[in-house]
Amino acid sequence: MLDSKLLRTQLQDVADRLATRGYQLDVARIEALEAQRKTVQTRTEQLQAERNARSKSIGQAKQRGEDIAPLLADVDRMASELDAGKQELEGIQAELDQLMLTLPNLPHESVPVGKDEDENVEVRRWGTPKSFDFAVQDHVALGEQHGWLDFETAAKLSGARFALMRGPIARLHRALAQFMIDLHTREHGYEEAYTPYLVQAPALQGTGQLPKFEEDLFKITREGEADFYLIPTAEVSLTNIVAGEILDAKQLPLKFVAHTPCFRSEAGASGRDTRGMIRQHQFDKVEMVQIVEPGQSFEALESLTANAEKVLQLLELPYRVLALCTGDMGFGATKTYDLEVWVPSQDKYREISSCSNCGDFQARRMQARYRNPETGKPELVHTLNGSGLAVGRTLVAVLENYQQADGSVRVPEVLKPYMAGIEVIG
Repeated sequence: MLDSKLLRTQLQDVADRLATRGYQLDVARIEALEAQRKTVQTRTEQLQAERNARSKSIGQAKQRGEDIAPLLADVDRMASELDAGKQELEGIQAELDQLMLTLPNLPHESVPVGKDEDENVEVRRWGTPKSFDFAVQDHVALGEQHGWLDFETAAKLSGARFALMRGPIARLHRALAQFMIDLHTREHGYEEAYTPYLVQAPALQGTGQLPKFEEDLFKITREGEADFYLIPTAEVSLTNIVAGEILDAKQLPLKFVAHTPCFRSEAGASGRDTRGMIRQHQFDKVEMVQIVEPGQSFEALESLTANAEKVLQLLELPYRVLALCTGDMGFGATKTYDLEVWVPSQDKYREISSCSNCGDFQARRMQARYRNPETGKPELVHTLNGSGLAVGRTLVAVLENYQQADGSVRVPEVLKPYMAGIEVIG
């Protein structure tokens, strides 16, 4: 959530910066609401002062033996007007608050301005895509040849956009997740967490999925109890660990990592990536979250991105890093780097991780703060998140980049300790 002071003092600047994201802020509506709020607040404060003065005069009139009935009636009238004014003020503020929840984060000044993914800026590349001297197969063909990657049975069980993995491919999928968790906890300083897969609405509002993106979520309605939502990413549960907290500065930075399934309705993805595992309703992800002091967040973004890159480097998978332009960033991000891994069958790079600095945007929604040791006052923390990595997409990249002419797949060297002696699949 943006700082409401910005809307009061720098409204046009906020509108201009949001416009670079393709978001058109209703300036006139906000100005009208703010003017209405000020008018009602001024009137209410004046009424309160008059009521206090009139109440005081009642006692004085009573001492003089005067008829106080007209004064009492006047005080009662003012009380009714005060209640009405307070209710009106609450209604205006509620509308402003609801509007604030729908506004995306402001892009950092270092973010390239652009309309869509075509205007993202490549920052660097690592590795060289392999040249194959045989016809490359995609991960679907490679996985289905022995029945180890089964989309037909998954569709029978659950419908489209699900996969059933069996045998060595299921083990490879598990090995990838275990390798990522071990790397981030042993070498990158993250604390492993196991979080609930079901959360309530306030957690999703805290990280920005609600109210704007409810159609992308799987919701479980419970009669007489709060609704549950399946997590779209462990970012939700990990970041909300600090919701409502005032942390000691000595606790920062906090670095969490979790391996969880993720659930997304893919409401806006009709017709996209319908073949294979690129875009599914259920997929596994190893998610990294950092909670840091405000002055450290952009340095932390570089570190978090490097942590995700290390996974691809150890797997020896070619990739590139993109700085997302203003028009392609996620709702809560102030700056984002995407990692795209090379997918041979598509002859292009595909997203495998998104690493974002959200600044104080999520912290303000969650009221997550730390006590500034210099001032002694609570201040909002900054939050960051990134995939380290999306496990299913990493499996796709491994299957395709490590394939051999006979359709078998070599196991990457770094994964062999996790594969119980299996060196080749197929």
